[in-house]
Amino acid sequence: MKRILRIFAVVVILTALSAPSAQAGNDERRGTTGASELLINPWTRSSGWGGVNVASVRGLESMFNNVAGLAFIDGFELAYSNTMLYGGRSGLNSGALINTFGLGIRLFDRGVMGVYVMSMGFGDIDVTSYTSPEPGMNGTFSPSYMNINVAYAHSFTRSIHGGAVVKVVTESTDNVSASGFGIDAGIQYVTGADDQLKFGIALRNWGPTMSFEGAGLSLQMIGTGGNNFTVETRSAEMQLPTHLNIGLSYDFLFEKWDQRLTVAGSFTSNAFLRDNYTLGLEYSLLKMFQLRTAYTFQPGLWSNDHATANNGLSAGASIEVPLHKKESDSKTALVLDYSYRTAEHLKGTHSFGASLRF
Repeated sequence: MKRILRIFAVVVILTALSAPSAQAGNDERRGTTGASELLINPWTRSSGWGGVNVASVRGLESMFNNVAGLAFIDGFELAYSNTMLYGGRSGLNSGALINTFGLGIRLFDRGVMGVYVMSMGFGDIDVTSYTSPEPGMNGTFSPSYMNINVAYAHSFTRSIHGGAVVKVVTESTDNVSASGFGIDAGIQYVTGADDQLKFGIALRNWGPTMSFEGAGLSLQMIGTGGNNFTVETRSAEMQLPTHLNIGLSYDFLFEKWDQRLTVAGSFTSNAFLRDNYTLGLEYSLLKMFQLRTAYTFQPGLWSNDHATANNGLSAGASIEVPLHKKESDSKTALVLDYSYRTAEHLKGTHSFGASLRF
């Protein structure tokens, strides 16, 4: 087991340090990646904390920013999240609606399996062309994004946990589509008398390129001789938005009312965007009520040169309702979550989530 642990740790760390670092934070490559929806956190609890909990994330939500946290599921977890990205589908700055569903189950003494599906829709969009640019004259089309994630996490020791995710990505309209796959890997280290100090590192969205194909990339033309022919445009290949997350957190524990104050920080090294720095706080009372907030900083945030909208302040709250008797050893609970994320020049993002733990 120790040999397997060493191999796993070396592979994750070396891959993480080598893959995105060559072009980390490279502004010249901004906008050249594909499948950018993989950078959007669809889960409510961790998004309200700005994704700063790379080291302390637990349960199904860990499959997004550090899969190692999946290893902490005790028995079975079922979760759903609804996100109205940039205001959803209403208003001048229309966004998207994201629905995410997942489940995780402990299969072995130290192993947990998880799966979640993220579906992203944009509503109906008017079809226009260079010969008919007026909206509403040619019908509508409905783009959709979906990614399916399957993960396994393992507790190598009481302090060291690791895992990996395999994801399938699809993007489609009525006549054009693209598909690909990627891999995530992560490690968490927990130490301290009460496990209050945590460290995490995760590599996300590493995989081969993807490209679009379909009838929408072809065009009917008429030659000088009156003959009809079809011209097909080749789609450029797109790389996945690979990035490296490194995080650290510390829990300040207070016996009265079972209070906890967690301070967390994370650094994200992007291969196709500027690097991000996030600081966050989470307060817990009686292990039933949690409040959290975070601030994500990116170079150029306070100037007119903005790289992305997903920066700035985020906040959220959770209520955990026990569904078992006090004298029982069961940990069955219903958890309700809410989060809000600001967005520069766009409407804010609201998320609502619920999870059931057995």
